[in-house]
Amino acid sequence: MGEWSNGLFGCFGDCGTCIITYIVPCLTAGKNAEAVGESCCLYGFLSILGPIGIWSRAKIRGKIRESKGVDGGFCTDCILHWVCGLCALVQEAREMKGSGGQAQSMVRE
Repeated sequence: MGEWSNGLFGCFGDCGTCIITYIVPCLTAGKNAEAVGESCCLYGFLSILGPIGIWSRAKIRGKIRESKGVDGGFCTDCILHWVCGLCALVQEAREMKGSGGQAQSMVRE
């Protein structure tokens, strides 16, 4: 198995995604879900619901990990989204954008 191509605290490498995630994290959560074939609206909404949000974001992180061959587990994903949720969302978005995933840029050009 592999590692993430972007570090957890490397979120400033993509300032546009970082700013949007800080302002509306549910948008990034929804886009990440959409990139792995889940509902953007459903997971965007679930992401704002406290413990349910942590669970839903960790579930999507697990799908991204599996699709990219990254080491990890569900418990680690939950802890990351509890402690560093915004950084984890940006890391996931960057992973999908940087490796040919379906995620599209969140910044209008």
